[in-house]
Amino acid sequence: MKPLLPLAAFSAAILASCAPSTPAARIAAQPQMYEALSSREKQMVSQGQIDKGMNTDAVYLAWGRASREYEGSEGSARTLRWEYLGSTPVYGASYGWFGAYGWGTGRLGPYGYYPNYGYPYGPDVVYAPYRRASVLFHNGRVSSWEKTR
Repeated sequence: MKPLLPLAAFSAAILASCAPSTPAARIAAQPQMYEALSSREKQMVSQGQIDKGMNTDAVYLAWGRASREYEGSEGSARTLRWEYLGSTPVYGASYGWFGAYGWGTGRLGPYGYYPNYGYPYGPDVVYAPYRRASVLFHNGRVSSWEKTR
């Protein structure tokens, strides 16, 4: 029975990492962060919204962890940009030696992609990344933000 315990713990950790992250889940995990916000910010964060002047904690609670972070400066202000990435399916068809996106879009081999030997013809799908949202902070506060509709 004891050998199953590590497997069960590992499985639980994997399943927990796949769970969707919502504002409610982040607030429950970080109640002290939430309590430090103003009443207006609490209301906005609970609805997954952000606004100018919010700090990084409020944005994290509302939108979650950024996919990418960029540091910089503008004038005398320290800047930080958070980008949130998404992915969208791109459908095509595989045509034997020539795939939907050019030469050899089949299996990955030791020297790159090989043609689709097993399935020479048929549907093909890849996921293309795109920028879902972006937040710009000046000195730790939101100065601007944008997101796709």
